[in-house]
Amino acid sequence: MSALKWQGWAVGLTVLAGLLVFAPLGLYVWASGEPGAAPPRPAVEDVRVTGCRIDPGSHRVVATVEVTGRPEGGGAYVVTVEFRERATPDPAAARAPQALVKLPGVAPAATERAEALGPIWPVSTTPWCGVAAAEFTPAGAPSAG
Repeated sequence: MSALKWQGWAVGLTVLAGLLVFAPLGLYVWASGEPGAAPPRPAVEDVRVTGCRIDPGSHRVVATVEVTGRPEGGGAYVVTVEFRERATPDPAAARAPQALVKLPGVAPAATERAEALGPIWPVSTTPWCGVAAAEFTPAGAPSAG
């Protein structure tokens, strides 16, 4: 046999080996995706701050957080609330104070409220309270911490 014929066999066997390795992987990836299934929406979309005030007794800023449960099932939310002097963050300023709010057992389509207690706030400035982050853990799923 000539050298050209051996090269043809080598290329053919390499292509066959590649198909045997990568075809099952491709089929697995293709079959594992549900057709038309949208990725889950971010938990931040379920959360909003409905109030931001300074407590007259303690002079701490208090944010009222409202969570609307997902229609596909209940679960728990952990919301990070941020407190600043204005809505747009100042890149030159230090990191804004934050507080965590836990809302366990939010039922599907139910609305739950909680308050986040922030830092002592100067009386002369009006605070801005907003959602910095949120996490959702479906009911029955193991929770971290």
